[in-house]
This record gives sequence, C-alpha cells and structure tokens, in this order.
Amino acid sequence: MLKISVVTPSYNQARFVEECLLSVKEQNYPWMEHIVVDGASTDGTLDILKQYSVREGWEHLRWTSEPDRGQSDALNKGFQMAEGEVIGWLNSDDFYLPACFETVAQAYQQYPQTDLLYGDFLWTDEKGVPFQIRREITFSRFALLHNHMCYVPSSGAMFFRTQIIRDGHRLDKTYHYAMDYEFFLRAAGAGYRFRHIPALLSGLRLHSECKSSTQAARMTLEHERARRQYLSEAYLYGTTWITKVELAFMRLLAHGRRWGEKALRGYYFTQFRPGRMRKMRTNLGRPNRCWE
Repeated sequence: MLKISVVTPSYNQARFVEECLLSVKEQNYPWMEHIVVDGASTDGTLDILKQYSVREGWEHLRWTSEPDRGQSDALNKGFQMAEGEVIGWLNSDDFYLPACFETVAQAYQQYPQTDLLYGDFLWTDEKGVPFQIRREITFSRFALLHNHMCYVPSSGAMFFRTQIIRDGHRLDKTYHYAMDYEFFLRAAGAGYRFRHIPALLSGLRLHSECKSSTQAARMTLEHERARRQYLSEAYLYGTTWITKVELAFMRLLAHGRRWGEKALRGYYFTQFRPGRMRKMRTNLGRPNRCWE
C-alpha cells in the first residue's frame, strides 16, 4: 500500500493546528506519517503537539520546533524527513476532508505514471464552514505558465512523488508567497507528469492572517517573477514591446483555456449552490470521497 507523508509548516497557529492534526489522524489510513515543522511558536502550538504526540495511536506524528527562514525553509526540512512514497503539503490552518488519503492512493494506483496529483477543495471561513467549492481543470502546462494565478493547489489538495525531492527539486527559499508556483513550473519543465482528479480533498481556510488574504499583491508580484524567470531560462522571454504583447496575448489565451473548461464542466453553476453547501457542512464529519 502507498505510504503517504504529510508535511505541515507551522508558526503560531495554535487555534487551528489541532483540527489540522485531527484531519490527518481521522483518515484512518494505515500507511502514513505526519511531520510538523514548527518555527519556534510561542502561542501554545507546542503544547498541542506535545499532548498529541505521546498519545497511544499517534505514532504517525513527528514534529520539530526551531527558528527557520520562512515557510519554504520549513517545508524543505519536512520534505527531506519524509519516508513515504508520496508527500502531501498541508498548512497548519487547513485540513483534509474524510477519505482523502484513500482517494489519493486509489488514484495513484489507477494512474501509476503520475508524479504530481492534485484535486479540488473547499474554501472555508475561519471556523471551517465551507462557502465555495473550488474545482480545477485538467493539467495544461500552457495554462500553468500563462494564467494569472496558479491553478494547481498546494496545501491539502496536492500530492507528489518523494522522488522529485530526491532528484534535487526543493522549494526555492527566495520565494515567500509563490514558492509553490515556482516549484510546479520547475517540475513541469523537468518532465514530471501532473494529473488532476475531480475529487474534493481538503478545506482551505481563509482568515484575516493567511497569506491569501493579507499578501495578495506580493503573491502576484512573485508569481510574475517566477513566470518570467522560467521563460528567460527557456529563452522564451525578451524585453521588446513585441514580446510583451505576445506574453499578454498568451495570458489571455490561458484565461480562456481555464474558464472554458470550467464552464463546460458546469462549474460556474455549482460553486455557490446553497443546498450543496448545507449538505457539506453536515457531511464534513462523515466519509465523503466526492468523485464527480
């Protein structure tokens, strides 16, 4: 059976980290480990980690706490510690949905040539109540490169082969907001195979302190920096006005590619359905593989 290693970077997220830990434990998946890399939190996070790590049945949980150089540095430490065949990245304020690991293991068995697998997720409020379904498209390297945002999710809904790390592909520590996007560009450029599965895998919590809420402008700048760096290394980027017009046109095409596929799947008619949201609030505590 596929062994899954979950890596969680953590810093002063005591109000959310317990739900994160429980969402891994409650997968009831026999071959897993959960590695929490904490950046020397001072808010009670360590008390929670100590409390759970000594309990019977929590042998899968390992953690370390020391100052680091940011989220990318913490994740790289955890990736190096991972012993599983597949790694999942789960931020300490996010959580897995029931049966996520079973779904991922089945997908890797069905598509054994896949290196990086990603699914769909929920946007939730600070209390973990879902308010929007986020479904994505089949993988397109063109859309990844030119879309205005990274459509491959990182925390919770993405898993990748540990071999990618062993091959020397770690997160670039000079990125603090778009490190996932730069990693995906590099992995795709190196020939690793991506696959999307239409399954809800995780909940992404939006709250007043998360980067998506507080650092949107910086994320956009780093996203464009990664895009241009990749294009420059591939000799596809210049400084003339013609090149800039071409890149703008490519971005427009990428938007159309993503929006068109989502429209054909009926996504825009279901993402805010009130009845579906109420059902999900009820079902979050029950097994729900959500293959659709």
